[in-house]
Amino acid sequence: MFLGCEIGFSFQETARQLNVLSNIFLRLIKTIIAPLIFSTLVVGIAAHSNLKQVGRMGIKALLYFEIVTTLALFIGLAAINISKAGVGAHIEIAQAQEQRAEKLLEQKSTHDVILDIFPENIAKAIADGQVLQVVVFSILFAIGLAMVTEERRKPMLQFMESLSEVMFKFTNVVMYFAPFAVCGALAYSIASFGFDVLKNLALLVATLYAALFVFILIILVPIGLIIKLNFKKFIEAVSEPVVIAFSTATSESALPKAMENLEKMGIPRKVVSFVLPTGYSFNLDGSTLYLSLASVFVAQLAGVDLTLEAQIKMVFILMLTSKGVAGVRGATFLILVATMGDMGIDPHKAFVVLGVDAIMDMARTGTNVLGNCLATVVVAKWEGEYKD
Repeated sequence: MFLGCEIGFSFQETARQLNVLSNIFLRLIKTIIAPLIFSTLVVGIAAHSNLKQVGRMGIKALLYFEIVTTLALFIGLAAINISKAGVGAHIEIAQAQEQRAEKLLEQKSTHDVILDIFPENIAKAIADGQVLQVVVFSILFAIGLAMVTEERRKPMLQFMESLSEVMFKFTNVVMYFAPFAVCGALAYSIASFGFDVLKNLALLVATLYAALFVFILIILVPIGLIIKLNFKKFIEAVSEPVVIAFSTATSESALPKAMENLEKMGIPRKVVSFVLPTGYSFNLDGSTLYLSLASVFVAQLAGVDLTLEAQIKMVFILMLTSKGVAGVRGATFLILVATMGDMGIDPHKAFVVLGVDAIMDMARTGTNVLGNCLATVVVAKWEGEYKD
């Protein structure tokens, strides 16, 4: 019996160590994000002869993003209140997990959400994975580049175009490692958290998938109907990037293919390269829906019955904190932990969702990419830049 326990422990430790595979993959993905966004945004804006239109696109895109993500938050709230997936669970949290949660909360509590939009050092922003800061720097750099003479602008634009093409190829190489990364992440989650709350976690996963389906059906599909979207053409264009995002659980891995396919669909590069990367910071529909859903789930685990007023307050917190969430795994969880602290709920309970986070991450990431592709078409049609 002792030998069996020892072997079981050995397998568990081995499974935990497999997390290194997913960490390698995420590091490689993070090296792609900044140069890809920087190069595509600069080309999209600086090559644009009408900077007023860029500003107009930005306002329209942000308005659209805010409306859709707010709707996603409320759908997530409704879903978890109906399923009550976290009710009845009894969770014990290990001390190491508590210390990790406290560290995450401390990091988030020192954040000034508005100030954090603007980079103080672009190298630091890239190193820290601050996608929103990279977007802001890229926009300002592109505007400055657009204001110089054609003679000065042309060499830099050619460099940026070459850089974006190289990063597309870089992404293709990194994607060969994705299946190993997914296996490593799943093995680590199962080994670390076991099956004690399998029933509650299974119900949480089912609730998320159902809520995302409802969101697509009652929000995204009607938006497509309103703009008279050619659904067949759109589905052909987005199916590959959505599958990539779903299978790898990283929005960034799907970005190059999404940009390429939308351009082939007929959306001008100046629109695609502006709206799509910006949407990766402001329009993560799946992630925002998940955040409202998971926050109530954790409250249910903690035995806290949130009132309607408290849940609406939570939605407004998430409307601010979810902006600038990077598409790589981990950033959404940081927001979840921080929101628990803001609501006065024990954030340590949130760590139990990591047991099925990989499964949920696939669905919410696929929805993120789908929502951003649709947003790009909406803005293009709004600007009169695209007609089926």
